[in-house]
Amino acid sequence: MKTKVILTALALTLSPTLALAECSYGHEKVTMSCADGKVWDENAKGCITPTG
Repeated sequence: MKTKVILTALALTLSPTLALAECSYGHEKVTMSCADGKVWDENAKGCITPTG
């Protein structure tokens, strides 16, 4: 009985830590690159040819 209580308490203590570690994995920032002569337009969410 005492072992079950200790293991349960340990599992409940570590589960938020493990969940937090899993959540932050794989969230890299992606950088958009455009072809030569084009620039990224945030409003259009795409590459455009600059005017002027």
